[in-house]
Amino acid sequence: MTIIYSLSIYIVQLLIKVASLFNTKAKAFVTGRRQWANKLKDKFAVNTFPVVWVHCASLGEFEQGRPIIEAIRKQYPQHKILLTFFSPSGYEVRKNYELADYVCYLPWDTAKNAKLFIETVKPVLAIFVKYEFWYHYAVGLKKYNVPLISISSIFRSDQFFFHSLGGFYRRILKNFSYFFVQNSESVKLLQSIGINSVAQTGDTRFDRVYQVVKQADEIEIVRNFKGDQRVFVIGSSWPEDMDILIPFINENRLKFIVAPHEISEVSITNLEKALRVKSIRYSQASGLNLDDYTVLIIDNIGMLSKLYRYGEFAYIGGGFGKGLHNILEAACYGVPVLFGNKNYERFQEAVDLINRGGAFEIRDYPDLKAKYEMLNVPSSFLLACEVTKQYVEENLGATEKIMQYCNKVLAR
Repeated sequence: MTIIYSLSIYIVQLLIKVASLFNTKAKAFVTGRRQWANKLKDKFAVNTFPVVWVHCASLGEFEQGRPIIEAIRKQYPQHKILLTFFSPSGYEVRKNYELADYVCYLPWDTAKNAKLFIETVKPVLAIFVKYEFWYHYAVGLKKYNVPLISISSIFRSDQFFFHSLGGFYRRILKNFSYFFVQNSESVKLLQSIGINSVAQTGDTRFDRVYQVVKQADEIEIVRNFKGDQRVFVIGSSWPEDMDILIPFINENRLKFIVAPHEISEVSITNLEKALRVKSIRYSQASGLNLDDYTVLIIDNIGMLSKLYRYGEFAYIGGGFGKGLHNILEAACYGVPVLFGNKNYERFQEAVDLINRGGAFEIRDYPDLKAKYEMLNVPSSFLLACEVTKQYVEENLGATEKIMQYCNKVLAR
């Protein structure tokens, strides 16, 4: 099976090389890994400090690994941090991340690459985030007695690890030193295949998001827009979301803050034309009396996490498309959260909050209207607020729990 796995890696590598001739992302996959060994040797040739290696697939996993990186940097400033990415969408955004001493692509998972990588870096601890399970790297780290941990990981019964023919994949997991998983189901699944070095610590994103929102500064324009009125915040909305939300905006006596996922001139102009109520763009709102405006359109990037503090309700976009945007940013403020009903199941926090009554999946406009009317009842509204607030508070602390293990390794 090892031969088949290695062959599949070579085949995928070849296919991406072919795709790189006409696909920008595939080209980044290839060019970003060129001469990786020489670059790595140049960086670590004279290094005498202990190295912690943190690996993330892409940008979302980076946000889960980030609290651990920050904690290690703070507690062990003498250690070097190597940050690797599998995907260009993570590397290109975070290649200049200031808390990492070196950022690069993960070389393809071959026996030769893994051996050379580990011997060059000489990590004292390796931290793989969520779904990253690479055979040759896991085997190599264990061979060199380097502790390897998995953080914020989730396991499902339909994964290869738990299939009757999944012996090879189970061997990958058994090279890990410890698993810090998000839920109890993952604990039970790992224990069912003989892995007991596991703890349910939750998702480190809770710590990261909670820290960000609690440190958020006041936004004067948004505060003036809100005044003493109730506000419905719509975050990272796609056209599919707005097809449902625009009739809702046009028919309700609320104020709305809309932060579109796409902020091109064309998309914002189309939004303005569809609205039958008075709207204004954030970039044009400074110094104006905003009392008479119903909709504030956010035409910039980077402000969304700070906006939910001004809302009594939040709608999170992406549920009708490729995937739900971050709902934790809204939940941290203890507000009811709504989103589309098609692509949210793989987000544990969305499922949990629906089950508890703090979040609500929306099918169409009548469904949105009905659920809003239900939430407009004071008792229902307060219950939903309490649920989201309590859920976040219950899930804080994953970083501290994981660091207890890291400390045992790094303080040696």
